[in-house]
Amino acid sequence: MIRQERMRIVKHKEIAHHIFEMTLAGQLVHDMYSPGQFVHIRVSDSYEPLLRRPISIASINHKDSEFTMIYRAEGRGTTMLSQKQIGEELDVLGPLGNGFPIEEAAPGETVVLIGGGIGVPPLYELSKRLVDKGVKPIHVLGFQSKEAVFYEDFFRELGETHIVTVDGSHGQQGFVTTLLAELQPEFTSYFTCGPTGMLAAIQNMYHDRKGFLSFEERMGCGLGACFACVCKTTDQTEVDYVKVCSDGPVFPAGVVSV
Repeated sequence: MIRQERMRIVKHKEIAHHIFEMTLAGQLVHDMYSPGQFVHIRVSDSYEPLLRRPISIASINHKDSEFTMIYRAEGRGTTMLSQKQIGEELDVLGPLGNGFPIEEAAPGETVVLIGGGIGVPPLYELSKRLVDKGVKPIHVLGFQSKEAVFYEDFFRELGETHIVTVDGSHGQQGFVTTLLAELQPEFTSYFTCGPTGMLAAIQNMYHDRKGFLSFEERMGCGLGACFACVCKTTDQTEVDYVKVCSDGPVFPAGVVSV
């Protein structure tokens, strides 16, 4: 169920270079069940900027009615968001979209979770759910540099974790595909979120495997009405286009043309 609520900021801090972790409290949390969904945040009560900002859900705490999101402060809206203080309220719309299908992984199986940059956060809640189900996750997480790395220890608590940075300042140098080619892990399926170029490379690398990709697209309404996040599909589907906000953001491998 999608709802709109003014939620209270209970935690907010910078956890890496320009990367912020914010925890919000409110009843909307009890409608959050699918890892990989997102919320639409209004960063100002003055409606300036006008459009909400889509931010993925990193962790869900039903017991305390709280959820955590992680975002990069790089534009006007997210920079304004980074200046919010504990105790303030935010207008939140959500949960939105379709998340990762955890039912596709069976107890005892091994899966690979592949994240790139700000595509890493939704994989954390996914990994927790998979571990609770008895699935073994292997995490392969890519960042630009050491200063941009976050949640490494949290992922290590859940399972095997590998870090790769473009400049080699932390973990292995290169890209997630570089590391995957060297590791050659044995797995039944993969789940990934990150830049489109990374998703395309992973889908091509594992074209014969079952996989699920979460796409990052600019959005307007977040509800599928404005068609701002439309993507072309491949010839494997019966429709020509899909909307990332409402049909996704998670799609089976081979659905969206990348």
